[in-house]
Amino acid sequence: MNRKEGLMDLGVIGNCAVAALVSREGAINWFCLPRFDGDPVFHSLMGHGAGEEGDGEFAVELEDMTESEQSYLPNTAILRTILRSPKGAVEIVDFCPRFTAYGRSFRPQMLVRQVRRTEGSPRVRMHLKPRFQWGEVAPTLTRGSNHVRFVGPEQNMRLTTDAPIDHVLDGRMINLEGEMTFILGPDETLSDSPEQIGTTFRTKTTRYWQRWTQRLAIPFEWQEAVIRAAITLKLCSYEATGGVIAAITTSLPEAPDSGRNWDYRYCWVRDAFFTVRALNSLAATRTLEHYFQWLMNAVADAEGGHIQPVLGLGLETALTERISPSLQGFRGMGPVRIGNQAHEHFQHDTYGNIILGAAPAFFDHRLPMNTGRTAYEQLEPLGEQAWELHDQPDAGIWELRSRARIHTSSSLMCWAACDRLAKIARHLDLDERAALWAERAEVIRDKILDNAWSEERGAFVESFGGSTLDASVLLMGEVGFLPPKDPRFIATVERLSEVLGRGPFMLRYEEADDFGVPEVGFNVCAFWRIDALARIGREEEARKLFEELLEARNHLGLMSEDTAFATGEGWGNFPQTYSMVGIINGAMRLSRRWEAEL
Repeated sequence: MNRKEGLMDLGVIGNCAVAALVSREGAINWFCLPRFDGDPVFHSLMGHGAGEEGDGEFAVELEDMTESEQSYLPNTAILRTILRSPKGAVEIVDFCPRFTAYGRSFRPQMLVRQVRRTEGSPRVRMHLKPRFQWGEVAPTLTRGSNHVRFVGPEQNMRLTTDAPIDHVLDGRMINLEGEMTFILGPDETLSDSPEQIGTTFRTKTTRYWQRWTQRLAIPFEWQEAVIRAAITLKLCSYEATGGVIAAITTSLPEAPDSGRNWDYRYCWVRDAFFTVRALNSLAATRTLEHYFQWLMNAVADAEGGHIQPVLGLGLETALTERISPSLQGFRGMGPVRIGNQAHEHFQHDTYGNIILGAAPAFFDHRLPMNTGRTAYEQLEPLGEQAWELHDQPDAGIWELRSRARIHTSSSLMCWAACDRLAKIARHLDLDERAALWAERAEVIRDKILDNAWSEERGAFVESFGGSTLDASVLLMGEVGFLPPKDPRFIATVERLSEVLGRGPFMLRYEEADDFGVPEVGFNVCAFWRIDALARIGREEEARKLFEELLEARNHLGLMSEDTAFATGEGWGNFPQTYSMVGIINGAMRLSRRWEAEL
């Protein structure tokens, strides 16, 4: 099908094992197997690969379609798409099954699609064209009376359906009289009819998500925005290992034809820390439990040495970056990258982010984890790394590929590593260790105050002795480096807002990088500014910007990584956990309190 989709016109479904994107017109155009970072068997979001137009998607075409609408079933990850034409209307319900069965989590590598007539006499055509190996290989098909197997070089899929297999495979336009169910997943025989299994799985999955959201400690205001953000963050967690991906996609460009196309389907300890902290603030503690286990395995693997800033979901260290030879890219804007060079980087904020991510487990009595002295002693070598590297050049939070500096944000997180180790040691009655780490934190603090402050700019700048502004220094407030009323912090917030602000949006930095000057707002930076403004007492301004920033979400309440200032169009990988975290943090900080309203 020849369709040019808007980046923001996408919904996400998933089950903490796999995830898929669905266009506003009901096309499943991104679905990786066997997990988030696997082969995109549906990839039409990134082009048709070596095949023809429409390859790499599962679409429902309604004859003479005139309009569509899309929404989630309330408080779930189940997506409902309505297609309308003069002849009738069709409802498409998409989800990935997730519920508890036999005392454990049931989250198969499976999509369920239910298509039914809602009015009139609609005619539909199915486009079911998966491909393997990044669009290079067409599957071999074997078929039965109610199923078809898609056989690839390394994995197979099976579609079981009560729709006419011949018409589905031929892409024939047919009358839709009732309901058709499609179950696409492992190459296994189902135990019941597609209709019965689809209905049962939908009921149980609905119940799972609604019960999960019922347990969230949400703010009084912006409840729907927070619930959708929380569900989306949950969908970006890979429950089997505890890893949390930065986004579900690869290579959605940060700006049109910018070449800033990156693979975000991996676990950055920086992004994951913010994700689990946001969910924990809503009382969704299970993700933190799983992530803590993932973190401690990463720490053990490092044996006190270097920890790379990004790892695979299964703690893989080799994420070698390459370019797909077949996929054309979003709207033809390649390249499509697989892997990420950042795994080779030295980003010194990594150690602080790991310790920040692990610290709540030592204090939260709800979490049944082994977080005593042994776990603390496993973290101390990371503190030693932070101490050794706090004033050494690195690639920085923005992963610059062509230069290294002593980045303020990296040094800040090294301070946080030492500061939190002191707090944990004090909690464990390890007074000597607490004193040591507190002393080291103070030394790093003094260096940052002496070397990162610029009298000329009237603000903290991006690197020691530097002169350019960088939004990442706003994290000083978030990690408790300076009290909110400190004149230097207030001046920095004001100066950054003046120079980097673009309405409700915010540039990452003002200096050109490897690809030139940034062209779009980086959404999480805008949320950092909102948080900082609220901290310094400018809550009304923060609320106004927050409301405006929420308008940059798509029709389903989802956000990508970046937003174009002039058009409000989303760019960058999608949905971006950083952005969804910002929604939760902003609402939690700015919302009127329940007790004040009721």
